[in-house]
Amino acid sequence: METMIKLENATIGQRDAAVLHEVNLEMAPGEFAYLVGRVGTGKSSLLKTLYAELPLICGEGEVAGFSLNGIRKSRVPRLRRKCSIVFQDFRLLTDRSVRDNLAFVLRATGWKKRMISQRVKEVLEQVEMPDAEERFPHQLSGGEQQRVVLARALLNSPPVILADEPTGNIDPETSFRLIELLKGISENGTTVLIATHQYDLIARYPGRVFRCDQGRLTEEPEFAWNAWGAPTSGAGEIEFTLI
Repeated sequence: METMIKLENATIGQRDAAVLHEVNLEMAPGEFAYLVGRVGTGKSSLLKTLYAELPLICGEGEVAGFSLNGIRKSRVPRLRRKCSIVFQDFRLLTDRSVRDNLAFVLRATGWKKRMISQRVKEVLEQVEMPDAEERFPHQLSGGEQQRVVLARALLNSPPVILADEPTGNIDPETSFRLIELLKGISENGTTVLIATHQYDLIARYPGRVFRCDQGRLTEEPEFAWNAWGAPTSGAGEIEFTLI
């Protein structure tokens, strides 16, 4: 089976501050997975390495057909057309409407003018925001802004989506809806990897679970996630027990 994300014996972080060692990770098209762990254990650094914001220190890495080993800066924008990122802090252009935020990305990635309007409508329909084109970011709730961010990530139909704490700034019920949308996107063939500390999301929308802890990445076995009313451990994390 074709591989969309692959790391072999990888070291993650920066040369003077590596946070993960001997990382092995492989995801196929359409797989849906979570990346969990306490703050500072390497979740964001791992994602940044996958979309080439941080260099791969050592080992082998490939995302959507692009080798991460010594990737040239000129190739990074091409990688990010195939590997879209959903950030926690939205990063929308506040002086532009939703339509213009999305059109800006399409123009920058070479879309013809006559096709831009239709593609904007398509992705807004996909994230259930069909009437949002003329609205500005300040006129949207946090959950609505995050759905626009997801629409932006979908513009170029990427085979991989990486989401870094995408529910961190939205309420719990809206968080569930966002993850449901991402789960549906994966079922249509897109590989989705979500960094999160909200285990109730995993309980409702199960997927593979990778944990960053003590400098290592491990894949968790099948767990029963005690997401509601369970005792907490450490930095607000929720306990879980083996089935």
